[in-house]
Amino acid sequence: MFRSMTFVGLAAGTLVLAACGSSTQTSSVASSTARGTLAVDPPFRIASLDAAAFTAQLSASSTGAQLLELTGNPVCGVDFYHIEFWTVGGNATTPEVTESSGALMVPTGGSGCSGPRPIVEYAHGTQAEKSYDIADVTNASNTEGILIAAAFAAQGYIVVAPNYAGYDISTLGYHPYLNAVQNSSEMIDILAAARTALPHTLSAATSDNGKLFLTGYSEGGYVAVATQRAMQAAGTAVTAVAGLSGPYALEAFGDAIFFGSVDLGSTEFTPFLTTSYQHAYGNIYTATTDVYSAEYANGIDTLLPSSQPLDTLFSEGLLPATAEFDQTTPVVSIPDEPALSAGLTAALAVPASTSSAQAPIFDLGFGNPGLVNNSFRESYAIDAGTNPDGAVPTARAGVPLAAAAPKQTFRNALYVNDLRNGAWVPKEPTLLCGGDLDPTVYFSVNTQTLQAFWAATPAAPYVTVVDVNATPTANDPFAKLQAAFLASGASLLAYYESPAGGSLSATQAEAQILENYHVSVAPFCVAAAASFFSQF
Repeated sequence: MFRSMTFVGLAAGTLVLAACGSSTQTSSVASSTARGTLAVDPPFRIASLDAAAFTAQLSASSTGAQLLELTGNPVCGVDFYHIEFWTVGGNATTPEVTESSGALMVPTGGSGCSGPRPIVEYAHGTQAEKSYDIADVTNASNTEGILIAAAFAAQGYIVVAPNYAGYDISTLGYHPYLNAVQNSSEMIDILAAARTALPHTLSAATSDNGKLFLTGYSEGGYVAVATQRAMQAAGTAVTAVAGLSGPYALEAFGDAIFFGSVDLGSTEFTPFLTTSYQHAYGNIYTATTDVYSAEYANGIDTLLPSSQPLDTLFSEGLLPATAEFDQTTPVVSIPDEPALSAGLTAALAVPASTSSAQAPIFDLGFGNPGLVNNSFRESYAIDAGTNPDGAVPTARAGVPLAAAAPKQTFRNALYVNDLRNGAWVPKEPTLLCGGDLDPTVYFSVNTQTLQAFWAATPAAPYVTVVDVNATPTANDPFAKLQAAFLASGASLLAYYESPAGGSLSATQAEAQILENYHVSVAPFCVAAAASFFSQF
C-alpha cells in the first residue's frame, strides 16, 4: 500500500545543510504528559537557511534543480526545529501515553515570510526504519523533509509534520498504522504543541495567522483526510485539504489485494497493519501463525518499524520481498453456498489486473511460501463474499458503493478505519491527487472510490481530483504539472534504454518505471497541493 518514501529523481544529498547549529536558548522539560503538551520548550533548532542559501544548495545538483522547477525558488529562509510532544498510542480501550516528535519548519525573512503566516500540517509516507526523523534535513536520505521544506516552508508556510508514534524518540513499541483515531489525534496534538512552541523559538517574528491546511502523501494522505474528518467533527476550522495518493477506502483496498491485485510493497504493509490493529482491538490473531506462514510468523509482530533497513529484512529472510500470498490457491468452502464457494475459489486463483501494465506487479505477489497463510486468506475471502464491499467486484455482486460491516476481525478493522465509514463530506475545499497507474496505492480503488462516496451524498462537496498521469487539457489548472509528469516518464524511459541506464529493453524500462511509480508521483502531487492551497 505505501512503500517507504525515497523520492525517485530527488537524489540523496540534494540538501546538505552547512548551517547546522544548536539553539542558544535554554529549554525546559514539561512536567505534564497530557495530550498536545510541548515536551521540550523551546524546541531544538537543527538548521537555519536563508532563501539564497536554500536556492543555491538545491541548484547545485541536477535533481535539486528539477525540484525547483516544480516548487519554484525559495522566497523565504527556513528554520528547522525538532519538536517533542505528548500524544497517545492506538489502543482503542486505553490509549497508551507516549512522547512523540516531528518537525516545525518556520519561514523567515521579509514580507510574506515573517509576521502572521498560514500553517501547513503534513503527514509523511510509510517508513520502515524506527529512527526516521522528518525534521532532520541534514540527513541526506530525508528527501521527504526536503520536499516539503521547498514546497511549503520556503514559500511562506509554517510547516508542522509528525514523525508518528513508534518512531524516533517514541517508546511506543509499534506504530499505529492506518489507525484513523490515533493518527488524527496525533496530528491534533502536534499542532497544539507547535502553536505553543512558535512564540518561543528563535523565529518568533513569524506567527500563526489562523489559516490551517492539511496534506500528506501515501500513508500521510490517509492521515490528512482522517484528520480532516476528525477536525470537522470537533468543529475545528480548516482552510483546505489535499489528500495525496492515500489508501482511503481501506476495506475495498484490502479486498482488491486479497483477491489477487497484490500491491507493490504489500509484504511490508501487512505486518504494519496486523500489528497496529492487534494493539488497537486485540482480536486480529491469537498467535501470529493464525495470519502468517510458519517461515515468517515468529517475531513478525515486533518487526516494524525496524532498527534495520527494509532491504536487510528481505535479505535476512525475515520478510519476503514480494510474495504476499502462497502460489497454491486456497479452496473456499461455505456451507450451503456451493456457487459462492466456487466463485470465490476461482477469484482467488487468478491475479486480477486492472490494467495490462500492472499485471506483472500483481504476479509478483505470489510465491512459495507466501507471507500470509492460505487459511487466513480464505477466511478473508469468505467474509468479502458474504459481506461485500460494492467498490470491488467479488463473486457476489449488486451491492451499494459503501463499506459493508464484516465479521472477519482483520477485515472489520479495515472497515472501522475506512474513511467511508460514517456519513460525512468535506466542508472545506479538498484536493485528491494521485496517478492512475500506481501499483502501490490504487487510484481507482482509493481516490476515485472516495470521490464517488462523497459525490453520492445530497450535499455535493467541493472536491477536485487530479490524475497526474492524465493527458493535459486546455484550461486545466494542473495541465502543466501533468505535462511535466509525462515528460519525466519519457525522460526516464530514454535513460533506462540508454547505456548509462543499463540498456534495458522497452518492456524492462517500462517495468522499472512502474516499480518506482508511487514515489515518482509524490513531488508532483505535493506541487499540486501547493498550487491548490495558494488560492485560499
